[in-house]
Amino acid sequence: MSHFTYTAKKTSGETYSAEKDAADRFELYHLVRDRGDELVEFKEKIIGHGLKINVNINFLSRIKMIDKINFARNLGLMLVSGLALSRALSVIERQSKNKMLKAVLKDLMAEINKGSTFSEALAKHPKTFPPIFVSMVHAGEQSGTLSESLSAIANQMENSYILERRVRGALMYPGVILSVMIVIGVLMFIFVVPTLTKIFLELNVPLPFTTRVIIAISDAIQYHGIWVLLLIIFVFIGLWYWSKSISGKKFFHGLLLNLPLIGPLVQEVNSARTARTLSSLILAGVGVVESVSITGTVVQNVYFKEVLVKAEEAIKRGDLMSKVFEDYKELYPIFFSEMLAVGEETGKIGDMLVNVSNYYETDIEQKTKNMSTIIEPVLMVVIGAAVGVFAVSMISPIYSLVGSVK
Repeated sequence: MSHFTYTAKKTSGETYSAEKDAADRFELYHLVRDRGDELVEFKEKIIGHGLKINVNINFLSRIKMIDKINFARNLGLMLVSGLALSRALSVIERQSKNKMLKAVLKDLMAEINKGSTFSEALAKHPKTFPPIFVSMVHAGEQSGTLSESLSAIANQMENSYILERRVRGALMYPGVILSVMIVIGVLMFIFVVPTLTKIFLELNVPLPFTTRVIIAISDAIQYHGIWVLLLIIFVFIGLWYWSKSISGKKFFHGLLLNLPLIGPLVQEVNSARTARTLSSLILAGVGVVESVSITGTVVQNVYFKEVLVKAEEAIKRGDLMSKVFEDYKELYPIFFSEMLAVGEETGKIGDMLVNVSNYYETDIEQKTKNMSTIIEPVLMVVIGAAVGVFAVSMISPIYSLVGSVK
């Protein structure tokens, strides 16, 4: 048994603090949820030990994407087999090894037992189940095809997950190489450059500009390393916070779009994600306006989000949304808008967008496979140039000394 001092938030947004005894943090979570409140943070004191542990409750929402995919797919299969929703959730909860997912599933069952629909219960966990998940479940409930909707959700999430992993995998190789290069460079500034600097000072050798720059960097790291490290940390923190602002997002997202190799890949990834999400929602029976709105929350790049906002406004005015995408060829390729236009003409927007997403996902797969082959020689040139500048800068004073002796 533990004694908890906790902070919770009511549905009205008001926060309050209280104390309660509970068997563990999960029981406390359910006790607070049963009152319709949300647990924000707590301090735990194990009775008889006097040990206090500070924990942020946000960890309860950290459920891996693969767990969500398996949840949707397994639940859909159980419903097809004839199991009732509450029993299917109970089975998944008992066999799940993820404590965070188990806590969420228990809450879902409690909400359903109170009379809530499945989509309403899911909507109370927005950090675990995004709007696309909730909307597709709601559409499945309305049409009586919940199991099919869950299968579609699992496929949509799996495709997005695979797409994200491919892109990350392609960028991992250059990231590792550059990180190793930076570490080796710092070690050379700390151990190699100071030794050569002493030789230059003793021999009173005239130093080229690049050599003086390298020595200055070495001295800064050698004598002011802590301050340099703190400066780098503060710069990264500042850039990270700025990247969360509107201006920062526009700068970094625009920069990615204009980078060679990376830019075209970013364009296709966002186009594939838009097509996949939009097609999944429309085919599940979600309204077109709502589908476009939800897709805007799934797409990460702010420039693509803006296009989707304008497409939503166009649909509300009664205009064709393919015209909006056609006006932004620098973001969405012509193939995207043309296929969407065909879908609007034939009344098969969802089917056409499935073809679009399949096309771009196949192309992205090929490009990510080729990316390491393309990046490797570029990295070798960059590393070679850096090593060459360093070597010439540190060796040229010695050659000039030898020349003056002759």
